[in-house]
Amino acid sequence: MATDMSEAIHQLIQDRGMSEELVLRTIESTLLAAYKRRFGNADNAIVRFDDTNTEVSIYAQKKIVDGVYDPVSEIDLEEARELNPEADVGDELLIEVDPRDFDRISVQSAKQTAHQSIREIQKDTLYSEYKDKVGEIIIGYYQRERNGTIYVDLGKVEGILPKKYQSPREVYHVNDRIKALITEVNKTPAGLQVVLSRTHTDFVRAIFELEVPEVYDKTVEIHKIVREPGYRTKLAVYSNRDDVDPVGACVGLKGVRIQAVIRELEGEKIDILKYDPDPRRFIKNALSPAEVRDVIVLDEGKHQALAVVNDSQLSLAIGKQGLNVRLANRLVDWNIDVKTDAQFGEMDIASESRRAVSELFGDAEGYGEELSRISELPGVDAQVAALLLENNIDFIEDFLALAEEEMAQLKGISAEQIASLRQLIEEFVEVVEEEAYDEEAPEDEEVGEIAVEDAGPEASEGEAPEDASAGDEAEAEAEAEAEEYECPECGAKITVDMTNCPNCGIGLSFEFEEE
Repeated sequence: MATDMSEAIHQLIQDRGMSEELVLRTIESTLLAAYKRRFGNADNAIVRFDDTNTEVSIYAQKKIVDGVYDPVSEIDLEEARELNPEADVGDELLIEVDPRDFDRISVQSAKQTAHQSIREIQKDTLYSEYKDKVGEIIIGYYQRERNGTIYVDLGKVEGILPKKYQSPREVYHVNDRIKALITEVNKTPAGLQVVLSRTHTDFVRAIFELEVPEVYDKTVEIHKIVREPGYRTKLAVYSNRDDVDPVGACVGLKGVRIQAVIRELEGEKIDILKYDPDPRRFIKNALSPAEVRDVIVLDEGKHQALAVVNDSQLSLAIGKQGLNVRLANRLVDWNIDVKTDAQFGEMDIASESRRAVSELFGDAEGYGEELSRISELPGVDAQVAALLLENNIDFIEDFLALAEEEMAQLKGISAEQIASLRQLIEEFVEVVEEEAYDEEAPEDEEVGEIAVEDAGPEASEGEAPEDASAGDEAEAEAEAEAEEYECPECGAKITVDMTNCPNCGIGLSFEFEEE
């Protein structure tokens, strides 16, 4: 066939980005389409290329018969012997078809088939190429804008940058260079659609991989990124090597690396902090640049925590319109409430949490030397404390509440270690047993006692001295009822006429001591 086919094949490969195999397959389908259009059936048509793929031929495979009924698939014996003297009835013979036998309509049909095949092949090739690039950075140029969507020239295809994926800080003009992240690649009737984004968190991750070699080679890894595009980004990093500071590596010498990232994000603020598996320290780091005094876990199951800061750090910790604390919440996946020291003092939290806070602050009376956790015991084996924590036993009272059978079932702890821990508890901890509150107990049963100073002789609630007059008794009761005291268990306000605490339900009994 045409000897210029080799040049045409190379041109298709260069212009359309098609492989040689796909081009040859397209030529084959084109010739078969023309043959079918000319003869009505292409079942017996065979297309063959030479060894150098420079020439192509199409053959009709016909059966030798003694009397032709179908000229397309059959050939008479005499005619066959003219082509091959050894031919016989029942044999099959390949007869080359002259392309000049194709009429104009057949050629036009073949051209349409070729164009459609080339478009489909090109679409599939580009789809496979860009599908593998999802999550990567690509550079293009601003072409035009329509309804807020920016169309970007990516070379082989055209990408789109929707309005929702554009940073509010950025303004583009025609032919501006745009660096964006490929988020989606879709096939559409109009062609290939490549969706770009400059607001995705993976865009920031990819920028850091370009600017920070330690992030690219996984020496420093990014734990999580949260972002309010155009305003602020927080990312937590950690190092796989002890001699590499993850935050310092991302910032760079004199801030060179972080400044390059900020320039790419058009001045967006970036907070780089160190990831810590301890939620308290992680929360403290996440609220940077504010300095957090202490973090108290209110409910570990519900991921609720309280961050206590100085008055001067409150606005910095919360951020403009709550942006800083909102990003910190998303970064650590905890619900963080920020309070000053004064606000924290006015809060009514559980006594156990209050005791823990008092131990942290070291300024409460009566709790400074109290031991509550097993890990706080002097001389305790750190391995035993860690094993108990894995068995969900953190506090001393939880350990003492276990039965002998339950202690024997603790994983990884021997009987000798349990006995040694009991000896430590007996040596350093004073165990005070309190009677449990019983709803059926008599009202005068003493569960918790409050000692108060009074001018009269010692008397229990509701009893008057034998030598006191009725007027003195009424006056004493009125004065007692007017006074308020605190519950010894939870600190709630109580009066002498109460038999149970309205907050925690503990039974109450009052004694009046003579001065």
